[in-house]
Amino acid sequence: MADARAARGRLDTPRELRRPLVKRPAFRADFGSFAEAFARYMGTARFIGWMTMVVLIWVAWNTLAPREWRFDQFPFIFLTLALSLQASYAAPLILLAQNRQEDRDRALAEQDRRIASQSKADMEFLARETASLRMALGEVATRDYLRSELRLLLEELDERDRHRGPIDQPSGDAGDSPRTT
Repeated sequence: MADARAARGRLDTPRELRRPLVKRPAFRADFGSFAEAFARYMGTARFIGWMTMVVLIWVAWNTLAPREWRFDQFPFIFLTLALSLQASYAAPLILLAQNRQEDRDRALAEQDRRIASQSKADMEFLARETASLRMALGEVATRDYLRSELRLLLEELDERDRHRGPIDQPSGDAGDSPRTT
């Protein structure tokens, strides 16, 4: 018992978690998807059409039907109450759907930022690699460069042969070898 009290007072020992007095409902995902479906339906022309039909039938019934069949006399207090009740439930459901959409948008934006950051790092790496390849290729003889050098050497050899004369006739003694310039 004394050890338990001593352990509670120590800062290096974690506290026990307290249970909350009121549990939060665990139906957020199911209820959230219902709210999104409801908000999506309320934003359609079909819903507005049905709502208009209900209101028109309500008003027509309560003005044109015999007095004993009417259930909502003029000024349509019950209709106003029903519409207010529908609006009072619709507003929080729409807000919940908007919050869920905002959470999805935030997650997508974060994912887009990560992808953009990775793409930027990849592009910078590829740019550095391309620059290093260009620098390395600047020091390597290309096929065109080698062809031009060989062509120049061939022209020099042709020029030298023209100045020298035929190879069969040496220009000096028989023992002398042809001179190189």
